[in-house]
Amino acid sequence: MKTAKKLAAGLILTALMVSAAGCGNSTSNTESSGNKANTGNTPTKSTEPAKTSEASAEKVKIIYSMWGSAAEGNTTQKVADRFNASQDTIEVEVQAIPWENYMTKLNTLATAGQLPDTGMLKEDGVIQWSSEGMLNDVSAMYEGSDSKPLDSLAYKHKGNTVAYAAANEILLLYYNKDMFDKAGVAYPPAVLDQAWTWEQFVDTAKKLTIDKNGKHPGEDGFDEQGIIQFGASVENLPWQLEAWALSNGGGFYSEDGAEVRIGEDSSMEAIQRVADLYLKDHVAPLSVGQTDDGIQRTVIAGTVAMATNGQWNVGTSLNSAKEEGLNYGVAVLPYMKDKVTISTGGANVVFSQTKHPKEAMEWLKWYNSEENNWELISSGIWMPTLDKWYKDETLTRKWVENPNFPPYDEYKSAVVDYAQSPAARPAAWFYTNYTTDFNTLLGSVLGDVWTGKTTAKEAITKNLEALKAVHAGSN
Repeated sequence: MKTAKKLAAGLILTALMVSAAGCGNSTSNTESSGNKANTGNTPTKSTEPAKTSEASAEKVKIIYSMWGSAAEGNTTQKVADRFNASQDTIEVEVQAIPWENYMTKLNTLATAGQLPDTGMLKEDGVIQWSSEGMLNDVSAMYEGSDSKPLDSLAYKHKGNTVAYAAANEILLLYYNKDMFDKAGVAYPPAVLDQAWTWEQFVDTAKKLTIDKNGKHPGEDGFDEQGIIQFGASVENLPWQLEAWALSNGGGFYSEDGAEVRIGEDSSMEAIQRVADLYLKDHVAPLSVGQTDDGIQRTVIAGTVAMATNGQWNVGTSLNSAKEEGLNYGVAVLPYMKDKVTISTGGANVVFSQTKHPKEAMEWLKWYNSEENNWELISSGIWMPTLDKWYKDETLTRKWVENPNFPPYDEYKSAVVDYAQSPAARPAAWFYTNYTTDFNTLLGSVLGDVWTGKTTAKEAITKNLEALKAVHAGSN
């Protein structure tokens, strides 16, 4: 759980394993009803709270669940102890459950009506648990606060905010500056208004793709079997492919998450364009969309000039590569029709069975403050969630001006500004259900597309009803 792979599938998990600094949401005084178990589930920080004027005779006890070992639970408890000592009304007890048994244990507790007050959930479990009546509405979490999370970081179910992301992550374009310099090619733009079109992206990738004889795609004698440097790689994990469907005017789902849109021509065309980087353009290595180590095996390995992936790579892998001599940069993604990146981040939730929703939310709000996650943010693993860190230059510089990041102006434009722009769209698991099952099936469906045995249109059309059924929870 200390790998970039776990960060992509459940960002909050890896980050907590790194520092046990945690994530959070909250501040609603309402308590949702619903004690039924989640039977179809596949989901599986320091600003101090104000002290009360009078000490309570007895503190309200809040149980917070997390996945991890007993040792990791003890580390998180030390963080909770700082919160406990900071005020007179709440005492938080951390309950650590092994990752392998986490959701099984929560389901058992749910059936018995004994869920903890609050706890961790992966991105793809939030909407499902909410649909089962297991989560509180946290819409009022930041009422009266000087800042709130970016709009793209709210988990929505039936118009209600049922969680905020505990950390922010977006998709970016990384590139090897030395490769660009050697080829005499201009760097990809960090400014959204100057983003490359898909055609400019492919054309540039061809200039950076070199075979063993020094030739480029399109030149006479180019050997597609003897490529020694590729120009580009677009991560084709199913959940990241959604960005390209959206960019091409399509998507995986309708805006409300009710309908499947992956069968639209614009969605299938976008996926085919990604496949054609390898199949027809000969600028990308073969990838079958099964492992989330894209930056490690491309830009860091020195075999690819530019590659797309998540911002978390700055902290999980690029920092050490930079120390070893990698001269890398960050840029906004190219686009097909619309400029799009995807925002994501795991969540902490307040379970509906709690008798103390207000106190649970107060704890989570403290726990998720940037000051209490500073190691994760300053290293580049997490990005802040509150909009003040994006809008207040003093705070932005506090965050970004350190050796762990690319140059300030570059990163601010390609990441900080990008993340708060209209281009930043929430990943599908922020607003619709059964995304794990959908993405698993989609990954299987697209297997032969990446190798050219079939087309995206043929594969998706053939399996469209099955994809719709999975989205509806029928499979």
